[in-house]
Amino acid sequence: MLNKNKYVLLISLASALGGFLFGYDWVVIGGAKPFYEVYLGIQNSVSLQGAAMSSAILGCLIGVMISGSFSDKYGRKPLIKVASLLFIIASFGTGIVNTISWFIIFRIIGGIGIGVASNISPMYIAEVAPTEIRGKFVSINQLTIVLGILTAQVVNWLIAKPILPGENILLSWNGQWGWRWMFWACMVPAIFFFIFSFIIPESPRWLVVKGKEEKAVNIFNRINKKDDYASKQIDEIKQTIVQEKEKIGFSFLFKGKMSKILLVGVIIAILQQWCGINVIFNYAQEIFTGAGYNVSDMLFNIVITGIVNVLFTFVGMYTVDKLGRKSLMLFGLSGLTVIYLFLGIGYYFSLKGIAMLILVIFAIACYAMTLAPVTWVIISEIFPTRVRALGVAIATFALWSACFVLTYTFPILNKGLGSYGTFWLYGLICLLGFFFVKYNLPETKGKSLEQIEKEILNG
Repeated sequence: MLNKNKYVLLISLASALGGFLFGYDWVVIGGAKPFYEVYLGIQNSVSLQGAAMSSAILGCLIGVMISGSFSDKYGRKPLIKVASLLFIIASFGTGIVNTISWFIIFRIIGGIGIGVASNISPMYIAEVAPTEIRGKFVSINQLTIVLGILTAQVVNWLIAKPILPGENILLSWNGQWGWRWMFWACMVPAIFFFIFSFIIPESPRWLVVKGKEEKAVNIFNRINKKDDYASKQIDEIKQTIVQEKEKIGFSFLFKGKMSKILLVGVIIAILQQWCGINVIFNYAQEIFTGAGYNVSDMLFNIVITGIVNVLFTFVGMYTVDKLGRKSLMLFGLSGLTVIYLFLGIGYYFSLKGIAMLILVIFAIACYAMTLAPVTWVIISEIFPTRVRALGVAIATFALWSACFVLTYTFPILNKGLGSYGTFWLYGLICLLGFFFVKYNLPETKGKSLEQIEKEILNG
């Protein structure tokens, strides 16, 4: 199978570099945070800290909103080029700034790249991969995201030099140059992504939509050399185009019982973020220093969490079709509720060291095998075909909006409620989410879209 689809694998891997850069750019800031905050003089301002951390998400929302219409008008390939250029500009710019204003501007630019890549890369793979292997190949993008996260964590750890007792961070190598190189390192994969964007073909589906069937045939023939493969694919795409023109409009999602499906999708998307795991990646300094670790140990602990994240992502990919979507969601939400309870107790009684690290690792493992991958599966399944694109778009926008709120509010909550109160709040959200999922989401494993729609509407 691998040899047979070598060409598809190569162009899928090239496109999936967008996912890798998405993951890298998403968490590199967590390791750089202790150093750039001191250099930029915002270590005592929770509002500026939140703005610096959440600015990329603001850009991501912009990227998500513009990428769909632009890719339909100009093609998938040009948008991949744009995303790669945005990553290069943002990585270089973030590393050379000397003021918080320019830091935020370049983080927003990088965020736009994340938003474009998060939309276009998996879409491109889905449109070039043959039907029988499409699911596995699209999952490459999710895998590259967590590999990008792990790479950023390892790079941060390798770049940062040990902080000596009593050493002034501002005057240290980390405070002057280390955090800059953490961002600049992202330029290496971004440049490769830019180069590959000229090598990969345009999406054959987009070419057919635009009436460029001859070019589409050539690409389909490279994907599969069967005599009738290209003609069958083009016929199916033309049929789909006709069906898409007959789709019901945006307002239909908010009418009658259909609004319940939208509500389920939006809340599931928000839960994936408000369960609180992403603050561990983005605010590792507060999480681990609060547990008694110094800056050097913090960076090593982040690497450990990244490895756990990758390993349990594989577990989630393997079990989602075996154990079911609802079952994994309930397991994840209940597990995080209990873990956050004990994590909060640990912070309340000022516990230090390995016990707190183990609880953080348990939380990440629980999330990586449940809410992280399963949320995207559920969102893609619960909306009827005629309104799926619109439904998924709204749910995805809700997810990134929730991520922005989570990232911006953590330093404020952490200061006001303390670490223990903040994690207990996330635990309460997970508990409420458990009951929402239990009573509103049917198990979608092995069911047709019509069955899923009926069960949600009549549940």
